[in-house]
Amino acid sequence: LGFEQTFKNALTGMPIGGGKGGSDFNPRGRSEGEVMRFCQSLMTELYRHLGEYTDVPAGDIGVGQREIGYMFGQYKRMTNRYESGVLTGKGLRWGGSRVRTEATGYGTVFFAQKMLATRGESLEGMSVVVSGAGNVAIYAMEKAIELGGKVIACSDSNGYVVDEAGIDLDLVKEIKERRRARLSSYPKLRGNGAHHVEGGSIWDLPCDIALPCATQNELDGKAARRLLKNGVKLVAEGANMPTTPDAIHLFQKAEILFAPGKASNAGGVATSALEMQQNATRDSWTFDETEARLEKIMAAIHDRCAETAEEYGEPGNYVAGANIAGFIHVAQAMRALGVI
Repeated sequence: LGFEQTFKNALTGMPIGGGKGGSDFNPRGRSEGEVMRFCQSLMTELYRHLGEYTDVPAGDIGVGQREIGYMFGQYKRMTNRYESGVLTGKGLRWGGSRVRTEATGYGTVFFAQKMLATRGESLEGMSVVVSGAGNVAIYAMEKAIELGGKVIACSDSNGYVVDEAGIDLDLVKEIKERRRARLSSYPKLRGNGAHHVEGGSIWDLPCDIALPCATQNELDGKAARRLLKNGVKLVAEGANMPTTPDAIHLFQKAEILFAPGKASNAGGVATSALEMQQNATRDSWTFDETEARLEKIMAAIHDRCAETAEEYGEPGNYVAGANIAGFIHVAQAMRALGVI
């Protein structure tokens, strides 16, 4: 995953490296105080290895604005410095960026929209299935709906909910962000015939567009065959490496549009870089300005992947385009710096 992150960051064209790290602390069932103390203890050991020009962590699974806040506060205590660029995903009141929460989900859909445009299509009227109900999934749904798509299903670790009338995103946000409850409560609260399927696979559902936004290796070969049988047109990865290699092979063989996560979900890290840029200049951009920059970055990533694939004899192969473009960017930088 860290290796993948290096090339994802390279695709953005922004001055950021790449890596991954984490812990085996499980926040489920923990009190607020326990989560805070763990974050502070982690930063006590980690702070000496960090810096806005050294290593800049960001949030991911299980690490949101709350956890970033606890770690940033401890970093300040340990260093006696307000070094705002040392962490990204911060709150707006203490150095964060607008659109950072939405960035990965929005970026995934911006990328998908660009892919559809290469075939003369758009999201307008498309049925969309999204796995997950965290930040990436919620904001992928939000942008897909805004661009005219109809999201008919989303999921959490207990199962998935199907709403043929279109997912009520405000209700999903109420359940997941405010109540911190399970999607199994959605049908009763919605009251319109929506239903919840416990367990099972969300990829059993027919759809035009599939956005895996939950976790690694969630979409395997068996699921890919079902999606293809049901007429899926596009799959774009919102999560990190959610599609297994055999599933990717099947999608490519069927010649549907497939977006690898190192390209399609780069919006999160791109907006982290935009957050660092605002921190460095002591500036704060509007939501619309930041979103416009994100959309421009995602368009550039799409074009870079498509053009590289074409150049190396793999037209339409976004996996090859992303891998080759990212590798070339890193290799050229390493040669220029005398590393190789």
